[in-house]
Amino acid sequence: MPQEKQEKYYLMCERVWLFHVLIAVGGFFGAYTYLLKGNIFCNAQTGNVVLMGMAFGSFDFAEGFYYFVPISAYLLGAIVSEILPNPIKHKLAIRWDTLLILIEMIVVAIIGFIPSSAPVQISQVAINFIASMQYNTFRQAQGMPMATTFVTNHIRQIGIGMAKELQHHKTGDKSHRKKLINHLEMLLFFVLGAFVGTVFCNIMADMAIWITLIPLGIIFALLLHADLTTEKDMVDKKPMGH
Repeated sequence: MPQEKQEKYYLMCERVWLFHVLIAVGGFFGAYTYLLKGNIFCNAQTGNVVLMGMAFGSFDFAEGFYYFVPISAYLLGAIVSEILPNPIKHKLAIRWDTLLILIEMIVVAIIGFIPSSAPVQISQVAINFIASMQYNTFRQAQGMPMATTFVTNHIRQIGIGMAKELQHHKTGDKSHRKKLINHLEMLLFFVLGAFVGTVFCNIMADMAIWITLIPLGIIFALLLHADLTTEKDMVDKKPMGH
């Protein structure tokens, strides 16, 4: 593929629809861990860091270490997802992004088999790990920075977009609107994932997480197809934001 075409072409792993699906999965994970795995959210670590600091501040070191474990798993996920992509592209016929989704599916399948009687930390750590890798791997949707595991920045960007709507309502400037809509869509898909997660957690309990294998499987199949066909000669092209 000519260099000029490669620069304008968005890889399959950068498509907006894929980010919609991934953040819906992130919302599902949030509902799953909160309802069934210790009333915590494993998609991000701000809350865990605050709770760890509070525990150490109260000289409750055992409690502080409890929160240190998932934080460490999240940190490890970031390290792994930063180191592996280059070796992967030189040794395999598929991209790291594709392999990550496969890893995520395997972890999800295993988590569904873990009984309710098992320590919740097992599932917490596993989801922390894959959520961190997902967040660090899928960074930009068609050139726009996006997070696929939490929505804090999406809410902030929606607020900025709404402020610009008010500022430019007389000038007719709509240049900000596409960004506003994209972040609004990400928020809505996250909420949708949490809604679906809650419904299936109430129906299927611990095995509810297997529902995410459907969207993840679709993503994996399309990424794999792209790696082996349409994007076969673009293995060295990095997704934007990396």
